[in-house]
Amino acid sequence: MSNNKHLYIYNTLSRKKELFKPLKPPFVGLYVCGPTVYGDGHLGHARPAITFDLVFRYLLHLEYKVRYVRNITDVGHMENDEQELGEDKIAKKARLEKLEPMEVVQYYTDRYHEDMDILNVKKPSIEPRASGHIIEQIELTKQILEAGFAYEVNGSVYFDVEKYNKKHRYGKLSGRVIDDMIANTRNLDGQEEKRSNVDFALWKKASPSHIMRWPSPWSEGFPGWHLECSAMSTKYLGEVFDIHGGGMDLLFPHHECEIAQSNAAQGKDAVKLWMHNNMITINGQKMGKSLGNFITLRQFFSGEHKSLEKAYSPMTIRFFILQAHYRSTLDFSNEALIAAEKGLKRLLQAHHTLINLKPADKSSADITHLEADCYNALNDDFNSPVAIAHLFDAVRIVNSVHDGKDTLSKEDLETLKRVFRNFVVEIFGLKSELASENKQTETLLHGIMKLLLDIRQNAKDQKDYATSDNIRDQLASLKIAIKDSKDGATWELKN
Repeated sequence: MSNNKHLYIYNTLSRKKELFKPLKPPFVGLYVCGPTVYGDGHLGHARPAITFDLVFRYLLHLEYKVRYVRNITDVGHMENDEQELGEDKIAKKARLEKLEPMEVVQYYTDRYHEDMDILNVKKPSIEPRASGHIIEQIELTKQILEAGFAYEVNGSVYFDVEKYNKKHRYGKLSGRVIDDMIANTRNLDGQEEKRSNVDFALWKKASPSHIMRWPSPWSEGFPGWHLECSAMSTKYLGEVFDIHGGGMDLLFPHHECEIAQSNAAQGKDAVKLWMHNNMITINGQKMGKSLGNFITLRQFFSGEHKSLEKAYSPMTIRFFILQAHYRSTLDFSNEALIAAEKGLKRLLQAHHTLINLKPADKSSADITHLEADCYNALNDDFNSPVAIAHLFDAVRIVNSVHDGKDTLSKEDLETLKRVFRNFVVEIFGLKSELASENKQTETLLHGIMKLLLDIRQNAKDQKDYATSDNIRDQLASLKIAIKDSKDGATWELKN
């Protein structure tokens, strides 16, 4: 393990890189906004999952004791995020599919977990659900009411943004100015009970048709979307914790509202450092369910989508995401994925080659700075593309040694093996897919052989012995032996 803890992380709140100093070392509290589970995960969901998996893995590698909390949103997320209008996303899916909302939640949560497993994303330490923390959200709403930063109307409770802004600064994360926000908002149906259009719901009274509802001091209803993360993050990580992460699309209003809720309830920020991964785009436009331009992870794995030229393996998707810095936009294209596939193959092949290399008396190849360069890259705000570029320098050295053009001493060989083990496997979470490829090849071979034996049997039934014998002889030349019996023909590979 490395003792190199000069880690700098870009803080969205301060808009600069800061030296990472945990509040209570060696413990680190990390909270990341997870999915709203009403549909299959797409590439846009994979990016925060893989980004913060890298953060989690690297902090563990640096020997921090990390409590990683990633939530599941299963209530309160309305169709229109900013205006909080429309149906609850999960309730709508349940109505359309004629299911209980929690059936929808369970089904898509299970599928999300399956996708994360095959992407080799580590499980978080805790994965709380919003619906399992209604009591905590009611208590937080009471605190905000008691502090004077919320008001109740007709059984719903709203956060008073203008009143809050007189004492604190609403917009300090997103850079938005409240006067501009008020000037640029328009009156919408369903928002009449708010004092201002910029106010947001802490608790909503449920309409008679609303399935998901809980008793509260104000009404039978459900919590606002922003409330769950404030309640669950501080429940499991304490009043103030180290890192809060999520996608750039959550920066406003979701994370801005979280900051306001925490300050209103406890008089201080709950989060020391905010991290945001940028978007995945298709032709320059954000990929998302609301835009209808998303490709699910399962479609990537199967190749069954009109925008895909072929299927792409889970590790190709993971490597594609790691090849870009998490704060930069990442544009999807088949060309980029094919390039990632080739790069990953080179990297994993070099790792396999490295295991079997023999040391020499001394090195002719220079790997003096390689390990430090990889650490320096990740210590600079998790700069995975720069670290990967250094690993490809190592790939060239491995191939050169394998071809007999260069040599490595025993010590340098061990260093190289440690670099690949630590960075490729442990930190980047990349693993060989040879086993699954071999299984696919084996399945394909069995299918082809069944087809050939059926054609051969049909030829025999037609008394076309020339074709039957030709198939047998041609397969024998490929070291595949055919054995005929009264139960039919079988085959085996000869040594």
